Amino acid sequence: MPQEQPSSGTQSATPRLKLSGITKIYPSVVANDNIDLTVMPGEIHAVLGENGAGKSTLMKMIYGVVKPDAGEMMWQGQKVTIANPAHARELGIGMVFQHFSLFETLTVVDNVALSLPGKQDLRALSERIRQVSDKYGLPVDPRRIVHSLSVGERQRVEIIRCLLQTPKLLIMDEPTSVLTPQAVRKLFETLRQLASEGCSILYISHKLDEIQELCDTATVLRGGKVSGHCVPSKESPKSMARLMIGKDLPVCEHTQAKEGGEVLLKLAGLSHASDDPFGIDLQDLHLEVHSGEIVGIAGVSGNGQQELLYAVSGEECLSERFPVQICGTQAGRMSPGRRRRLGLCFVPEERLGRGAVPSMSLAENVILTAAKRRRLVRRSLIDFKAARAFAAECIERYSVKAGGVFAQARSLSGGNLQKFIVGREIMQDPKMLVVAQPTWGVDVGAAAFIRQSIIDLRNRGCAVLVISEELDELFEMCDRIAVIAKGRLSPTKRAAETNVEEIGVWMSGIWPGVDATMDQARVQA
Repeated sequence: MPQEQPSSGTQSATPRLKLSGITKIYPSVVANDNIDLTVMPGEIHAVLGENGAGKSTLMKMIYGVVKPDAGEMMWQGQKVTIANPAHARELGIGMVFQHFSLFETLTVVDNVALSLPGKQDLRALSERIRQVSDKYGLPVDPRRIVHSLSVGERQRVEIIRCLLQTPKLLIMDEPTSVLTPQAVRKLFETLRQLASEGCSILYISHKLDEIQELCDTATVLRGGKVSGHCVPSKESPKSMARLMIGKDLPVCEHTQAKEGGEVLLKLAGLSHASDDPFGIDLQDLHLEVHSGEIVGIAGVSGNGQQELLYAVSGEECLSERFPVQICGTQAGRMSPGRRRRLGLCFVPEERLGRGAVPSMSLAENVILTAAKRRRLVRRSLIDFKAARAFAAECIERYSVKAGGVFAQARSLSGGNLQKFIVGREIMQDPKMLVVAQPTWGVDVGAAAFIRQSIIDLRNRGCAVLVISEELDELFEMCDRIAVIAKGRLSPTKRAAETNVEEIGVWMSGIWPGVDATMDQARVQA
């Protein structure tokens, strides 16, 4: 492994950013240990590493969210101490967070205005947002309230907010985790254009094919330390994975599902009007998921995935019982708790807030969903010893890097929290598992482990519904795939009998058996 950072042919001899000996120590872990990093003007520089390797902590120190315990930071040749994010933005540093930093009760334009200096004309700013979103292929309505947006749409808001700041250094932490392939292509064009204009980009992603395609250089972190450097274009995803995790990537073992299993989830003409004026109405959805199979739902973010999840999980109760049937019971009017008692477990797309309570410990968070199925409550009293044991087992089995069962959920890296939430639900041995974005922000090794765990659950007879915007993930895991577009659901097709190109066409709302002209107009509206 080379120990010198390779030349990237960038524009100036003076680094845009230079870190020397940066160290950050928390009570339970050394997050960063003597980190050196140099980023040149116009360079797209990747930072690679497993979940918990220290990537996000390092980026937060550059952005002023966290202060280093030791080390020196040079900005355009001058020593600097970044006091806070506002100071970072004044210097010309912008950041797209993996965990979104948006006020949920405010509109998109209000959130963007808060990140810009001075008092903003909201009408003019709304027009700028529309122009930037159109230019870069990141559609978003400035009038929408953030809590009504899907995860993918919130990601777009974060990116647009940064682009409006015209940064000299743009930090992107998992920016494509919930973007469609078309949006990723458009984003890459944008980043290359920014780099050609002199903007430096620090890029964190677990998608190694993206790193290989986009980035000039890469710094690899392992266990909080710099373990090496590479030129991604001269590496393969497999060789970069070995640099990250020290071994070859595991490969999912997926055999064909047996036919004829019991129907454990049935959507029988599910229609539901969204309460949100900007939401998507579900229109006559029909679907069956059998025991021992995984059915995947693909689609562009904001086409009804969130509304479908709410209808199936019980967060949105229906006026009728029959449109949602779980384990043979009409469940449309049932609460989430009653659906869980039927055998449903659920992994939402939002980790913090819906998947886990940020301020509660991991032991407390397991009680929220596993109390009944794991008997963590006895005679109306919480068995905290059993809850701690369950949380400890989940941490060990899913290799969650955390400061023990008493660590707050917000203290975990995004990928480690995702592993914990997925593990918590799988370990309850559900009859029916619904999971959204199962490997969002998870490193390549952990992603393969999570996918294999879901496949193993299927092999034990569980019915699994996966909603994901990563088509490669769906083809790796699923037995059948359908597409949701503008609240309508396509027929399912066996994964072995279709391909990414066909599913991509279906994502535009055109599939066999629909009026193509009418449907295309509806999708574009």
